[in-house]
Amino acid sequence: MHRGLSSSTLLLCFSYNAIVSAAFAQENTDDIAQAESGTIERVIVTADRRGTDITDSPVSISVIKSETLESLSSAGGDIRILANRVPSLNIESSNGRTFPRFYIRGYGNTDFTSFASQPVSLVYDDVVLENAALKGFPAFDLEGIEVLRGPQGTLFGRNTPAGVVKFNSVKPTIGSTDGYFTASLGTYNTTNLEGAFNVPINDDMAARVSLLYQHRDDWIDNEYYNTSNELVSENDSLGGYDDSAARIQLVYEPMGADFKALFNIHARNLNDGTARLFRANIIEKGSNDLVDGFDAEKISIDGENTQSYTSAGGSARLTWFYDDFTVNSISSYESVTHYYTRGDIDGGYGASYAEPFGPGYIPFSVETGGGLADHEQITQELRIASDLSSDINWQAGVFYFYEDVTADSFTFDTLFGSDATHEQNRQKNVAYAAYGSAGYNVTDRLELTGGIRYTYDDKDYTEGFGGDSPFNQSKSDSKVTWDVSAHYTLNDDTSLYSRIATGFRAPTFGSLSATDNEITVAESETIISYEAGVKADLFNRRARLNFNVFYYEVSDQQLTAVGGTANETRLINADKTVGQGAELDFEAYITPNLNISLSGSYNDTEIHDPNLYVSGCGTDIDGSELCTIIDPVSDDGLYSIDGNSLPQAAEWIGNASAHYVYETSNSGELYVYADIAYSSGVSFFLYDSEEFQSDESFEAGLKLGYSWDNGKYDVALFCRNCTDEVILKGGLDFDNRTAFINDPRVIGAQFKTQF
Repeated sequence: MHRGLSSSTLLLCFSYNAIVSAAFAQENTDDIAQAESGTIERVIVTADRRGTDITDSPVSISVIKSETLESLSSAGGDIRILANRVPSLNIESSNGRTFPRFYIRGYGNTDFTSFASQPVSLVYDDVVLENAALKGFPAFDLEGIEVLRGPQGTLFGRNTPAGVVKFNSVKPTIGSTDGYFTASLGTYNTTNLEGAFNVPINDDMAARVSLLYQHRDDWIDNEYYNTSNELVSENDSLGGYDDSAARIQLVYEPMGADFKALFNIHARNLNDGTARLFRANIIEKGSNDLVDGFDAEKISIDGENTQSYTSAGGSARLTWFYDDFTVNSISSYESVTHYYTRGDIDGGYGASYAEPFGPGYIPFSVETGGGLADHEQITQELRIASDLSSDINWQAGVFYFYEDVTADSFTFDTLFGSDATHEQNRQKNVAYAAYGSAGYNVTDRLELTGGIRYTYDDKDYTEGFGGDSPFNQSKSDSKVTWDVSAHYTLNDDTSLYSRIATGFRAPTFGSLSATDNEITVAESETIISYEAGVKADLFNRRARLNFNVFYYEVSDQQLTAVGGTANETRLINADKTVGQGAELDFEAYITPNLNISLSGSYNDTEIHDPNLYVSGCGTDIDGSELCTIIDPVSDDGLYSIDGNSLPQAAEWIGNASAHYVYETSNSGELYVYADIAYSSGVSFFLYDSEEFQSDESFEAGLKLGYSWDNGKYDVALFCRNCTDEVILKGGLDFDNRTAFINDPRVIGAQFKTQF
């Protein structure tokens, strides 16, 4: 296919032989006895919208369990804590705790505008959260998180050509009174409070209330010179937040009736938040090293920084059970009721035309704000599925999506105090789809599955909404996508699968181009993906291994060219992008008390378009470019990105964890949980430069604890980012060598009780 795949294929063959040998050895020898404890639990996933053992699902999928999520979130982290925790998954944001951008297999979108479209879909309790402003809803009281890699367009609607991240909350249980509460406190007064309570109402109904509160004090000092050349010092003025969320679920399941209803309402409130902190000239020219003396606890900006956000939504899932099939109706409403973020984008103070300025050269002052003035999303899905009792099983459905978004955009002049410029843009999006999928058991060992989906998507966009001379655009498109897969069971513990799938992302609108005075548009993109893998439970289920290789081609991929000398966001289409690689998940009990997990991925992405050129970075104080671009340059000063990898696409991702338990008397146990996440370097922009890229990164976590009374109570000490790594996470290239970094080290204590 292309470079790198041949080695992956060899690795697949090697793994296949080793796993098959091990699996048949299990069937023919008694050397390894079935352990009474220390076996890998069965994992049920919902990639097929039903509920299937992960080893029987013909798709590359990883699961983040609730216990792992508890450790990752102990330091008050947002959804970005999931980055690099499973193969091929990256999550980043230039908007702080809001507006996350997801990437699977290197395939994502760096667009930060309010109407940005992403090829990775977030599905929370069976409801798609389309706008990136919705995708930051916190992860709490979850059964687990499923990461489905590769196109999922048949069964999951709305922009899934790269994959789906699926959150499944813990559901109410009729007849049970139980719950939990956990509290942690750490560095910078970082607080994480989480709890849930299951309440039986009667024999037919129960409710579950889930709550989350996260806080961090301001911990970053701000020091700069004002226009009077006076030093302004503001201690502990930035970096903090107050973030809370709630979810109430009600289940109604009348005894003796063939009907079940699940209702869900939820809300989030973020206030006193710090938006992403941009730091001017923290990168050494000619490399991506941090400048000498860099201090993560200090910044020098003369503008404002603030962020606030509220959202609310609800859903109703109604299920009717019949002898041969089940009917599901899922209705939802989501709304961002308030979203505003403001930041000093130049990352410094003053400007070349308004001394003093710094740190370093600041050509011009830039402070912007924006958010959503109005937002609502409505979805409706109706699905019918057979009862799985025959050799042929099927499901079919229809899906409707509506979204209306009005976005605010502000530009401020902090140096001269003139009025801010304000613009509103609006987009209405209507889409509907019909789909069907069927599986056939050809033999007791071989199952074939195929699916098809028709999607129609229509967008109406107005730039300068409410103004005298708005710019209007409309785009619509329709596509048929499909997938076929084969799943072959070698024995009770080992299976092979292969899958071909296609996907589609509708046209996307971008901001008005200052250069061309027109709205930029990215046309539809499509993908075809091939993958094959093996899944095995080994050594009497004391170990589990999933391994696969993949290859995909994206036609007309939507890309975002940001910044550059024109300081604008422009949507473009690349003729073709190729991705290929391999993914591995491994978990094992070394002893009944020691569990380890290892996962990793190799992703090779490459843009194929010899005619595609983008702007470079801005201008330095001596008139040269701010950065050292290594791509070929055209006569008109644009740079070819043909052959470049996709931005934010890590070639290597690795994750490892170990959990050791030492049992004590009185139903207690001491435990240690350690984890580390690795990512190779990524480029921040479509062009490649020495400066705007990250080095490889390691982030480690550790938790030492004691639980007693059969796990009813638990106390622990923990650290996140234990080695206090400072990692470049992104940058801005139009004004200076501005960049932003990861979260700091947090050390703290945690208490949990279950009842």
